[in-house]
Order: sequence, then C-alpha cells, then structure tokens
Amino acid sequence: MAHFAKLDSNNIVTFVTVGRQEDDGKEQELCDRTGDTYRQTSYNTRGGIHYDPETNEPSADQSKALRKNYAGIGHTYDETRDAFIPPKPFPSWVLNETTCLWDAPVAMPDDENRYQWNEETQTWDKING
Repeated sequence: MAHFAKLDSNNIVTFVTVGRQEDDGKEQELCDRTGDTYRQTSYNTRGGIHYDPETNEPSADQSKALRKNYAGIGHTYDETRDAFIPPKPFPSWVLNETTCLWDAPVAMPDDENRYQWNEETQTWDKING
C-alpha cells in the first residue's frame, strides 16, 4: 500500500491516508483529483533508511527509502531536503541533516536503563521503576 501525507499551506502534515498500490508515485494525480497538496511517504522509512517490515532490519533495497521519515500529523515537509521532519522535541536539540531527526546535545547513555531528557539540566535522567 502507498501512504500519502496531506500538507497545509505551511507544509505541515495534517492528515495521512492510505492509497491504492497503483497510486504509488502518483502524487500529482492525487493532488489534481482532490485539489489538496499531498506527498507520498513510506511507512517503513526512518532516518533515511528503509526497514524490512517483516524483520525490522534495514532493507536490501534502499531505493524504497522515501523522504527520510514516515510522515506524521504535525511533521513538516521540507521541500529543499525532500524530507519529512518531526516536530522539535526540545529547544536545545539540533536537526541531524543526514537523518532529518532531532539529536540531543548530549548522547543518551547506551546501557540497559531507560532515560528521559531533562531540558533544564541538559542531561539524561534515568527512569526508575
């Protein structure tokens, strides 16, 4: 199935719909039919990498990676990057130009614990429990 993101006049995603497989790659036809602006999005693309839906491992065929990230409501479509960018989670985070995802100014610890970002202290706080 093909997925399409409806954009408002500021290129913000307002709706995501499923189209027929034969609509795949036919954004202009969809726009002409509805009068709205749509961009195709790939459900299995995250950070510019297409993942196999069966294994959740990177696909052998990376030509399926589309517009950096699957579009969600509130995401922005950046025409220059041809990418969907999620909302910025915290003021201190910066856009990763390769993945079009937001990176914290400090890397999250790589261990078995769970963490949440503390914007005030600019640190990762361990979640207890």
